[in-house]
Amino acid sequence: MQNTVLVTGSSAGIGEEFAWQLARLGYNLLLVARRTDKLSALQKAITLKFPRQKCLTLALDLNEESATQSINNFVDLQQIELVGLINNAGFGARGAFAELSEDRQRDMVQVNILCLTRLTHAFIPYLKKQKNTFIINVASTAAFQAGPNLAIYYASKAFVLSFSEALHEELKGQIQVSALCPGATKTEFAQIAGMSDSLVFKMRVMEKQAVVSFALKNRHKAIAIPGLINKIGVIIVKLLPRSITRKLAFQIQK
Repeated sequence: MQNTVLVTGSSAGIGEEFAWQLARLGYNLLLVARRTDKLSALQKAITLKFPRQKCLTLALDLNEESATQSINNFVDLQQIELVGLINNAGFGARGAFAELSEDRQRDMVQVNILCLTRLTHAFIPYLKKQKNTFIINVASTAAFQAGPNLAIYYASKAFVLSFSEALHEELKGQIQVSALCPGATKTEFAQIAGMSDSLVFKMRVMEKQAVVSFALKNRHKAIAIPGLINKIGVIIVKLLPRSITRKLAFQIQK
């Protein structure tokens, strides 16, 4: 299957929107997510809307150590020629580090960092075989500062940003690598992270359609920050002392 983009965390939110917009652009899809019912419904909807595009799905829990190998095996079995990888899967959990369960936070590291790293390493050789290939790693504006009450989440996104910037230089001329850094976006994230009532989701929230459209148009950039308010916020964070930015983050995430 040629001209295929692999999207993780594609059953809802930003990942689902990536699937729709990529299909509209003429790409075939390999959608990976944990929730079988939502994944199946999305596959049917995309196939109905875009019958010329092929849409394969693979239901997997990316917390599992074997997830990367399972995806790799599926790509080989289906003879998929990847031209894009979108590492979108990830989640956050609001609360003090010492009070959140160790298992929950370990899972966050597994999905947000380890799985993203393993998938990227596994599929760079595949992407090098094709032309005009790309990797979009979904980070966050959280990547630019520390985040009390979301300590592991913020730290994981800082990793994604730094990792993606490094690969952007290492793979220049071979694969476009970009770190997408959205701010608060209308998805399930706030509900899952327990942040629906937090100030950050009351102040400024972007539509996922605008976030994804920006990401795809700017995938040649090392860092893609959608939305003027988000760009200004990142500039301010860079200018202020970290002792202040972490206190501000703590206040809006209580």
